[in-house]
Parts: sequence; C-alpha cells; structure tokens
Amino acid sequence: MDNGNFLFSSESVTEGHPDKICDQISDSILDECLKVDPNSKVACECAVKTGMVLVFGEISTTAHLDYQKIIRNKIREIGYDDSKKGFDSRTCNVLVAIEEQNGQIAQAVHKDKKPEDMTAGDQGIMFGYATDETPNYMPLSHWLASQLAMRLAEVRKKNILPWMLPDGKTQITVEYKKNQDGSLTPVRVHTVLISTQHVEEVDNQKIREDLKREVITPVIPEKYLDDKTVYHLNPSGKFVEGGPLGDAGLTGRKIIVDTYGGWGAHGGGCFSGKDPSKVDRSAAYACRWIAKSIVHAGLAKRCLVQVSYSIGVSEPLSIFVDSYGTGKVSDRKLVEIIKKNFDLRPFYIIKELGLLNPIYTKTSTYGHFGREEFSWEIPKKLEY
Repeated sequence: MDNGNFLFSSESVTEGHPDKICDQISDSILDECLKVDPNSKVACECAVKTGMVLVFGEISTTAHLDYQKIIRNKIREIGYDDSKKGFDSRTCNVLVAIEEQNGQIAQAVHKDKKPEDMTAGDQGIMFGYATDETPNYMPLSHWLASQLAMRLAEVRKKNILPWMLPDGKTQITVEYKKNQDGSLTPVRVHTVLISTQHVEEVDNQKIREDLKREVITPVIPEKYLDDKTVYHLNPSGKFVEGGPLGDAGLTGRKIIVDTYGGWGAHGGGCFSGKDPSKVDRSAAYACRWIAKSIVHAGLAKRCLVQVSYSIGVSEPLSIFVDSYGTGKVSDRKLVEIIKKNFDLRPFYIIKELGLLNPIYTKTSTYGHFGREEFSWEIPKKLEY
C-alpha cells in the first residue's frame, strides 16, 4: 500500500462445514475413549460425502464405543437433522473401519516403558505463535474470522436468523502497520467476506442485511470499520446446497483455521482425532503455551516457537525461536529461557497441560488457540 501498510487475510469455517464435521466426529470419538480410559491411543480419521460417513483409523482402548450413537449424535448437534438441509443424522450411512494401534509404534512409544519415559509418537515439526496485537495474543485477522464463524452458529441455533443453515465460511482482511520495532498494529478491517448456507426461500438482500446487523456488528469492533470497508456477503448468489451434499469433508483439512490464520508457521500435522501422545497435537499446544508466555512476560511483542521430534526419542531434537526483532533479549537467550522453564518431553507436556482429560471436542471448532478455557492459554510465569 502507498503508506507502507499491508493487507493480511485469515479465514474460518462453521461447524457445519464438511471438513469441520469430520474434525468434530474424530474428536468426539477421542473424548469418549478418554472418559473411560485416559491412556487410550487414538488416531481417528473421518470422511463425509452425500449421505455417508466413514470413520477409520487405529484405536487401542479399554472403552467400548457405540460408534453409531456417537457419530449420529454429533451430526444432529451440528444441525444436520433433516434431508432438506442436505444431510440427516438419522438416515446417513455410517461405516466404521477401526483397527488397533500398530504394534511397532506402540513398542517404540510407550510399551514396556515407565510413563515418564514415553517417547514422541511420531517425527515432525510443530509451531506456536503469539502477538501482542490483541488481548488474547492472537492475530486480529484470524480472531475476527473465528468470532464471525462462531456468531453464525449462534444466530442459527438461537433461531435469530431462521433462514440460516449449518455450513458457512468467513474471511477477514486487516490493514496492518508494521512498526519500527517489528511489532504489528492493526489499523482497520479492509474486507469482510461471509458465505453462509441458507434455505431456498430467502433472498440475497435480506441475507446481506441480516448478516450486517446480527453477525458483523456484534463481532467486529466499530473502531476497525469505516466507510471504505468492503463487504462480500454471500457473493456466489446462492448457497443452498452445503455440507456433505455440496462438498466432501476430511479430518485435518483445516489446519490453518485451527491455528493462526496463516500467521507464524505450520508444521503440517493436524490435531483432531489424535490422543496427546501424538506430538502433532500436544507439542503444538505446548508451543503456543511457550510463545504466549514469552509475549505475556514482555520478553517479545511477537514470537514464533518451533520444536521438532523423532519417534522413539523423548527430548525434542531442536528448539527455535523468532521474535521478529521485537525481543527484549536475543532469540538465543529466549531458547535458553524455554529450556529452563519448560520440559518438552511428551509425558511432561501431557501432565502439565492436563491433556488426558476429554477436552477435545470443544477444540474442534473455531480454533484451538486464543480461548481461555484451555490450559495452554494460561501463561506460565517465567524464571530468567
């Protein structure tokens, strides 16, 4: 932009989006395992398409699950309870292909080991990010997109907008100023994009008026909106066929929605359907905990943390920090502070964050970060 500012966009999706249906089903099954057997080993995938749900993966647990009940209840809670909406929890075909955890993986990770000697469940790289641009240390673009998606579900479920159906997407473009110290200041919301599934009978003019009044105004602070803000509200014209009727869904296909909206970095591994022995999930939560703790302590205004693991090895192979030039100390010093304050072996991450509790269905929609209900969002007081 002419004034040196730049635009950045982030998106979110509602719980009726086909990919998010799958995330919620996978995490609902995980939670049902953990309620009975906290040491369950779960890698549960899901796929949906018109009239069909396929659940597959590897699960070792003492819990006896009624997969049909769990899956159909979750689909009904989401809002797909009638074939007129394109998907019906009562009549969809549910297929289950679940086997036990691979024995060689079990041997490498936890079998015949003391609990504290548990190793990482796989190789991989995980990232965490925090920024002081919002009170919850999340990027504003992503936070607003997530809140808009959450508001879409709220006005639908409370029947505030009776014409709305479960599938939907949001996207926010924010104009940012990059400060001399490397920190970022959100200036204004440049563009608001919402696409929401709806009944056939409603017209576009009403949809747009209702979305502005009941969704956008309650969510986006007035200080970020001006007469130049661009609105694209159901720009496709019609969005009647949604959910699995309109598109196929898969667990783990919304990893940027789940994290920071494109800010920072992502290691590629998804979260949903995985028990915390899978460092794709638990270490990513730990990295957010670390990054947020660093920014909360005033040691940096923005912070990216990376860790890497190997299957069969407890300690992370590497720890990396980028404070984007905003650090009060060097990035090398920040790594030393992390090593002093955080034990990043899987057993201790799980213990410190309480990750054997059945908390995961709540994480499967509207982002895993920035929500104070989760343990990894409580900053740790650092010694340095």
